[in-house]
Amino acid sequence: MLLTPYRETLALPKITSLLIVATLARVPIAAGTVVLTLHVVQGLGMKYVAAGLVGAASTIGGSIGAPVIGRLIDRWGLRPLLLLTTVAEVVFWIVAPTLPYAALLPVAAVGGFLALPAFSVARQAIAALSPESHRLPAFALDSMTTELSFMAGPALGVLIVTTAGSHAAMIALAVGILLAGAGLWLLNPPVRAAHEAPVSSGERPPRRSWLKPRFVAVLAVTMAATLVLSGTDVAVVATLRASGEVEWAGLVLSLWAFFSLVGGFLYGTVRRGLPTLVIFAPMAVLTIPVGLGGDHWWLLALLLIPAGALCAPTITASSDAISRMIPAAARGEAMGMHNSALTVGVALGAPLAGLAIDHRGPAWGFAAVGAVGVLVALLVLPAEFRRRPSTDPMSSEAHPPSTDPMSSEAHSPSTDPVWSEAHPSSTDLVSFEASGDRSPCGDLVSFEAPADRPPSADPVSSGVSGDRPPAADPTGSMAPADPASSSGSAPVSGSVPVPGGLSAGSA
Repeated sequence: MLLTPYRETLALPKITSLLIVATLARVPIAAGTVVLTLHVVQGLGMKYVAAGLVGAASTIGGSIGAPVIGRLIDRWGLRPLLLLTTVAEVVFWIVAPTLPYAALLPVAAVGGFLALPAFSVARQAIAALSPESHRLPAFALDSMTTELSFMAGPALGVLIVTTAGSHAAMIALAVGILLAGAGLWLLNPPVRAAHEAPVSSGERPPRRSWLKPRFVAVLAVTMAATLVLSGTDVAVVATLRASGEVEWAGLVLSLWAFFSLVGGFLYGTVRRGLPTLVIFAPMAVLTIPVGLGGDHWWLLALLLIPAGALCAPTITASSDAISRMIPAAARGEAMGMHNSALTVGVALGAPLAGLAIDHRGPAWGFAAVGAVGVLVALLVLPAEFRRRPSTDPMSSEAHPPSTDPMSSEAHSPSTDPVWSEAHPSSTDLVSFEASGDRSPCGDLVSFEAPADRPPSADPVSSGVSGDRPPAADPTGSMAPADPASSSGSAPVSGSVPVPGGLSAGSA
């Protein structure tokens, strides 16, 4: 049934409560930008350029801070960082209304750096709470609830500013952030799965082990996706204003968000996700001609359906891909980088569309951001081609290509540390995150010798890890492999990259 994946996912422990708390926590965060903008324009009596600079300072601070906060979560755990960021952001919103513009600018950057990491924490916890078979619908739910937060947050912010003033709105945001931080602190969602090494273990995978081209490609596509989205937002309003139908802008944007929700819902029901680039590239291409429907609001809304339906699936696919690429001990920093990519894309999209609109007309706003999206897709395409064909689209770098024409698995477990990392024992499944729960042949593999007979009892299966043939001696005869190394229990050097975390992403 269509709802079965969601029903099973919501039945997982803590998933439902996490989604509810995260959705509510994101509402004041989503309202922050518009409230800050209106405060500078109305409360301080300055121009929108000045307001844009404050927003840019906050964005820059947040983009730098999200990976740093995520890395600290990996080292210290969730609650200490929730306490730090909640207090810091509450203080910012209380102090900000009293500051002159010259002081507000740098303080906004610091406030952005120490912002409550509700977005990245939710995704990090989803990766820890959801088995890989349910991770896609879980991230789809996260993407859909994020859409709801961004539909409610800015609207509530504008309502409070227009009715009670910007000072009252900023105090309301302080209260909202306090409640959000307290809710996440009380819930205390896990950031590591039960089978993963806990934070107290002190595991520190080096960045070079997971900061790979595939990871950078996913981040680039994520940034381009939100660039297209924020640019489309501006272009819709400009197009309807030029045609004298600006009063329909709210409805058109709401329909666009609804199309995204429907697309995200449907994508969450598929059994196996698609690479982020495969979803994003059509979204960028389909955004380019949307401006052709600018003469009628209803035609503009219809042309937004195809691209809009791919918005939430693109973000879902990027979160899912990153969660499978990285080791658990680097997941916080990776999701912080993912959040930074999302934020930077939003910050760049609006001015890019505005520049095209001012110089060429409203329809060119869609064309400009869509064309940039297509360009980014072409630039990251080589990273997709470098992936080894596999039954799992996320397992490209976890299993290197064979060099032995007689064997599909050329790496001996006793001599190749990559093999021993990529094929864990039955009690350690962490490194399977990069390739799902399947081997390159698509079957579940056991890497322990049968318990009811010694390794040397059978020249074919002794000491052999599941699907591997025994090692050949120099004379060509088949000799049993070393049972200590083939069982998957041999110690692994900490300097060897963990294949389960070949790439990671942000905020």
